[in-house]
Amino acid sequence: QVQLVESGGGLAQAGGSLSVSCAASGRTFSIYYMGWFRQAPGKEREFVAAISWSGGITYYADSMKGRFTISRDNAKNRLYLQMNSLKPEDTAVYYCAAGRPREVVDPGSYDFWGQGTQVTVSS
Repeated sequence: QVQLVESGGGLAQAGGSLSVSCAASGRTFSIYYMGWFRQAPGKEREFVAAISWSGGITYYADSMKGRFTISRDNAKNRLYLQMNSLKPEDTAVYYCAAGRPREVVDPGSYDFWGQGTQVTVSS
């Protein structure tokens, strides 16, 4: 089992920046791929970014490329998401996930989830 707890987020203006982080406990953090997903009201959960065990490989949804950066610190059991050039459409609850996904963009491929943290971007 892996327990995941997100923190950070909050309110930002369009064009601004925010960061969210995810603290992991339980089984060895470094053996899992980690991902960030988000869900806006009335919408399905959406892939944001993912990162490999070592952090050497990263994946981004097209709309996040160049604006968001995913990173991890295995020594601290932490996952991070730096969000720049925020847009109102980035408003959502952001979730971190851990697993050995068959497909990194598929939320159903992840085994463990945090409770989410709200990110709100005003125009």
